[in-house]
Amino acid sequence: MIPRSTLHFFCGKAGAGKSTIASRLAQEHDAILISEDIWLLRLFGDQMKSFEDYIQCSRKLKTVVGPLAVDLLNAGQSVVLDFPANTKVGRGWFRSVFEQAKTAHVLHLVTASDERCLTRIARRNLERPEGSHHLTEADFIYVSSFFQAPEEDEHFNIEIHAA
Repeated sequence: MIPRSTLHFFCGKAGAGKSTIASRLAQEHDAILISEDIWLLRLFGDQMKSFEDYIQCSRKLKTVVGPLAVDLLNAGQSVVLDFPANTKVGRGWFRSVFEQAKTAHVLHLVTASDERCLTRIARRNLERPEGSHHLTEADFIYVSSFFQAPEEDEHFNIEIHAA
């Protein structure tokens, strides 16, 4: 019998610690980790000059990663998608993945103060881990303006992580 798989995905502002938690969860659950930032850098790094470019490249990437994640989940392999589920509309893609696979899911809501996020972003800007993008405080404010925390009527299985 194939073990039941779970899709793990994340909601939280830039710098909240989503990628750190994603890496930990992948190890804890022996899951496949797929990081949007790393895939985008390797596939489209030279094409991403603006936030709008990021949106377009992310949409392209999801056309490949979505079916891959469904196949892995159907094979009994848990998957950690380190992609932002930061808007109600955006969370629809994650729903389509776990519903197609008819599997369990956990939406990890990562909470942190703006001050904490900005401190982490400053550190990440210096350390430059693979896939990271240099963000300014203005970038953080702009991107955060789109953030929508999940609501009860979305019916996700939510686990909250406080930074």
